[in-house]
Amino acid sequence: MFKSSASVVAGGLLACGLAPFAVADVTVYNEGDKRVEVGGRVHLQYLHVDLDNQPSEDETFFRRLRVYVAGTVTKNWFGKIEADFGAALDADEVAVTDAYMRYTGFKADGMQLTIGNQKPPFSREFNTSSNKRQTVERPFTGDHNFGNPDRFIGFRFDGLAAARKLGYSVAAGQEHHDPDVRFIDFDTPTNTKEDWNEGSLLAATLTLFPWGPMQLEQCDFDAGRFKANFSVAAYTWNNDGDNNSYTDDSGNALNAERADLDSADGWELSADLRGHGLSVTGAVNRITGDTVDPAFSGGIYTAGTTDLDQLSLIGGYMVIKQRFEVVLGWQSQDADGYAEEWTRTQVGLNYFYNQHKVKAQLNYSIGENVFGQSGVDTDTTQLQLQYYF
Repeated sequence: MFKSSASVVAGGLLACGLAPFAVADVTVYNEGDKRVEVGGRVHLQYLHVDLDNQPSEDETFFRRLRVYVAGTVTKNWFGKIEADFGAALDADEVAVTDAYMRYTGFKADGMQLTIGNQKPPFSREFNTSSNKRQTVERPFTGDHNFGNPDRFIGFRFDGLAAARKLGYSVAAGQEHHDPDVRFIDFDTPTNTKEDWNEGSLLAATLTLFPWGPMQLEQCDFDAGRFKANFSVAAYTWNNDGDNNSYTDDSGNALNAERADLDSADGWELSADLRGHGLSVTGAVNRITGDTVDPAFSGGIYTAGTTDLDQLSLIGGYMVIKQRFEVVLGWQSQDADGYAEEWTRTQVGLNYFYNQHKVKAQLNYSIGENVFGQSGVDTDTTQLQLQYYF
């Protein structure tokens, strides 16, 4: 299914090299309380995979191809609609990403209420924008395929306290689950399939900013003094029983490869450190999932349950200020159904034409015991070109 496309990659590199500048959030109308902006991201990726005892595969594709419109029509209210033409579930389909309205008129510091399709306050890696990452892909601790909630439809409330040194977020809404036994795969209800489980999500996080608030983005372009933040987060998801396609009326699983999820819970400890050209992000997650059939075993599950233990540490150093970064990373995941712990070791190079707005990323990853299979290893090379406006 993969196709060699070196000419496409070369063309993309040329396009990035010729781009004179890129401006994030282009304002097309601004008068009084009314403002309209447009923006988007283009992530063109070349992927090459060498899996043990199998032919190598490669492919060039649009990892993300998003456009959005956002703005205000009245004081204290903001809205955004974003669609992804590179992440469709089926042919000729467009995936909805952000689609929300936000109220910012609270008197208390930093408070805002967001209503609609949005990210939940769980997983530092997932809440760090795909535009502002050191690595091409998120690690296990930010991957919605492995128990970290994806976007949900509902309410999220954020704020700051203690002289802006403590941030908090709480959220509640609806989240769907794709019942593949290799994953705990959460997905937004805006892009759903007939056999996905439906359920409710509650999530919350607390973040400490000892030296003042800082953005969730990776890479240290300023090379100034050190800043850091530390977070604890948790969530719970529960199946509402409306759509369990792979369980009979007696509660028995009907399919060895697809099992309905009854509930999932997770917690995370994470931290960011940036300064003097160094940028490091670390996270430890534990996610527990239980199937509707309490006796089901298969994939990641044993006797109806699994614990996903995840760890990630990714760091980079700006060798040439604002221009060139070297990245190293390590991550792991263990599950009840794994024979061995799945690990990935990564090395990367990032070239910035205009910080995160125009950049090229090259990642090489060595995966060991893929999907928990003892001795099954894979080498993955990714080249991604990003244009963000």
